[in-house]
Amino acid sequence: MNKLLIPSALALSLAAAVGVAMTSFATTASAGPVCTTAPRAQWLTETQMRARVAQLGYTNVRVFQVSGSCYEIYARAANGHRAEVYFNPVTGAVVQNNED
Repeated sequence: MNKLLIPSALALSLAAAVGVAMTSFATTASAGPVCTTAPRAQWLTETQMRARVAQLGYTNVRVFQVSGSCYEIYARAANGHRAEVYFNPVTGAVVQNNED
């Protein structure tokens, strides 16, 4: 009985460790930038942020969403390239710009 118990316990411990490691990897791999630590009461409204996005020359906004502590859009940049952009929701400043 003890011969079976030790390998089973070892396998269970290994499986738990792999599960924790994979959860940590998935969380960090899919996380966007940190754009602000300010409370949402201080954020620009969606209308204000959409106006800022247009002012910066982004067009054809397909996605406009809150992503973590950022406003995130998928749109066309002023140069015509596809862009995924993260904005500071308090200032409207670009935090990260990924263009194709």
